[in-house]
This record gives sequence, C-alpha cells and structure tokens, in this order.
Amino acid sequence: MEAPDFWNDAERANGKMKELKDLQKVVDQADGLSSQYNDIMDLIEMGNEDEDASVIPEIREELDDFKEKLEELRLSTLLTGEYDSCNAIISLNAGAGGTESCDWCSMLYRMYTRWADKKGFTVEVMNLVDGDEAGIKSVDFQINGMNAYGFLRSEHGVHRLVRISPFNAQGKRQTSFVSCEVMPELNTDIDIEINPDDIRIDTYRSSGAGGQHINKTSSAIRITHFPTGIVVTCQNERSQFQNKDKAFEMLRAKLYLRKKEEEAEKLNGIRGDTKEIAWGSQIRSYVLQPYTMVKDTRTEEETSDTQGVLDGNIDRFINAYLKMVANRSKEQ
Repeated sequence: MEAPDFWNDAERANGKMKELKDLQKVVDQADGLSSQYNDIMDLIEMGNEDEDASVIPEIREELDDFKEKLEELRLSTLLTGEYDSCNAIISLNAGAGGTESCDWCSMLYRMYTRWADKKGFTVEVMNLVDGDEAGIKSVDFQINGMNAYGFLRSEHGVHRLVRISPFNAQGKRQTSFVSCEVMPELNTDIDIEINPDDIRIDTYRSSGAGGQHINKTSSAIRITHFPTGIVVTCQNERSQFQNKDKAFEMLRAKLYLRKKEEEAEKLNGIRGDTKEIAWGSQIRSYVLQPYTMVKDTRTEEETSDTQGVLDGNIDRFINAYLKMVANRSKEQ
C-alpha cells in the first residue's frame, strides 16, 4: 500500500526544512569564522601598538581554534556525494574473538556515540543484542545530524583491537574484530523495489530495556530478504508499526548500497569492500598493548592518543579519508 499523498508531501516539506536548516548552519559557521578572524587581527594590532608580548599565547590559542574550524568547514565542502548530507545508520557486529570481541563492540559503540555528542548530533538505537557474558554482540543505531553519513562512511569496514584481555586470567594479549556497516538514511523518493514475495516478516518480544509495554508485546520486527540473505531487525521503537517502518528503512538502505557496490564492480571490474571479520581485512587497528597506537590502513593516518580516539576523537581519521577520496577523484 502506498502512503497517502499528504504524507509524502509532509515528508518532502520536512526534507526541505532540514536542508534549509543545514544551509543556515553553514552560513552561521562562515560568519563565525569571519568574526573570529577579525578578532584575531584586532588582537595582533593591539599587541603591536602596545608592544605587549603577553597577548601572544592568547593569539596562538585563537589562531589554532580558527584553523581547526576552518579545516572542518573546508572538509565539509568535500561532502558532495548524493547522500552525504543524510543521517547515518550504523551496524556494529562482533566478529572473531568471543567475549573479547563483544566488549570491543561496546567500546566502538561508545566511541561513535561520544563522537556524535561532540558534534551536537543525536543517537537513536534501533536494535541491540547483548553479549553472553559481557559487551554487545550487535547493535544498529542511527546518528542524526548534518552530513552524518558523509563523515561516517569512512568508518565502513572491519576494526581490529589488540590489548591485554581483561577476560583472560593469564593476562595474554588478544586480538578482536568488529565489523562496521554504514548506510545513509534514505528518503522516500529513492526507488528501491521490494517484492513482498521476497521477504519474510517475523515478530517477537523485544529483549532490551524499554518499559512494560515493549517487553510484554510482540513489537520487535525481523525482516529477512531471501534473494540477498540480508536480515534487519528493529525493536526499540514504541510500537510494532514504528519498528516495521524503521526495519524497512534499514532494508532499503542496505539494498541500495548493495546495488551501488554491484554497479561499481561492473564498471571497475573489482571486488567490493565487503570483507570477512577477521585477520587481514581491517581498515583500522587499535593497539593498546604492548604500545599505544591507532592506525588507518587506507590513509596511513595514525596517532598514539588511543584513549582520545576511544573517547570519540576520530575526526583526524575521517578528514584523512575525505582528503584521500578527493585526491583520487582529481586524478580520475
């Protein structure tokens, strides 16, 4: 059944309003940088006139902040992809490593939610499965904010952790893997056909925290797409209808990305980015012992501030990826 026209009109109106708000935010950022630049120049002029060297530390601090904001705004101009401005749907799945990988999955989930919080973005959890002993087996969540998908598409791939395991009584070093899938939240104008005969919809009781209503009714939804083997679940909305809508949204996004990957493979004659969640397939390594380092295998970007990265400071890796993609586009 197709949605009534007034629903589609309302959806389009909301999309236009969001676009206007996003553009106003860019204008405000540019205005703020212009004002900050003038303030810095005034400080320099005052320091020169008064021959006051004590203002130098303040000027340097302001200049560093200005350069950081300017670089962030400049990089946002690289987000010219069709869906870069969309919200991002992220799926984290623990791979090889058992309990250790489930703990690593929860650490990555915390890292991305911290990053979103620093950006002023919001996080909406759609499905979460706890580990048998600790951590998270899998989690699907949506990050809502300007260019969320454009920034976070750099995180798509396998993330590898090396550390002394807190779950190993012998204190041995362990290696764990988690896959990160990043999809855009697609609007209703995207033409992705889903044949009703190709899917199975299962309902079940939600297992996570969510209040009496959620845990007493079969409101959780699982959709299986037979041709591709894709399975999506949603259980954190208040009603079965809301969970069903969100699950279909995730399925459409995954089918869209798969279609794009297949088109790219045909054009380039290369294999897609889908990899096994194990050795040799990681996009980034996080080493906590015997030394500390986070290194991206695609861009060679690295830092020894592992705790900062795990606290959500991942912009250096996002920015390095955006620059790499932009340079490749120029070469082509």
